[in-house]
Amino acid sequence: MSLEEKINADIKAAMLAKEAQKLEALRAIKSAILLIKTSGEANNPDAEIKALQKMVKQRKETAEIYQKQNRPDLAEVELAQAAVIEKYLPAQMSEDEIREALKQIIAQVGAASPADMGKVMGVATKELSGKADGKTISAIVKQLLG
Repeated sequence: MSLEEKINADIKAAMLAKEAQKLEALRAIKSAILLIKTSGEANNPDAEIKALQKMVKQRKETAEIYQKQNRPDLAEVELAQAAVIEKYLPAQMSEDEIREALKQIIAQVGAASPADMGKVMGVATKELSGKADGKTISAIVKQLLG
């Protein structure tokens, strides 16, 4: 079952269950998938995953802004939508798993100092794409090389 088919089925279920927040998040996913299909990247699961990751990141950043503005009610809505979207993403790696993978990449690339961070990040973002957040990868690479 493709992601689009799964989303369509879940939209129907959310409508029947009258789950407004979940429905809104699912419709946003469907919209992103339709944009991908019309952009010529149809049948590209990587593009779908990147779009979903972007949506989650946007919602978490928006929730953070709402928290700073003392609007927990709005932040809660954004975080709930992010949680719904995350269910359709591949499982994320733990920080320990990321650290181990980065140690292997650093050894593979031959990085020794913070000046080699670009080399490591180039390989790491390709290998860990969809499995780990870029911000987390960057922070761990800085720790390991620093």
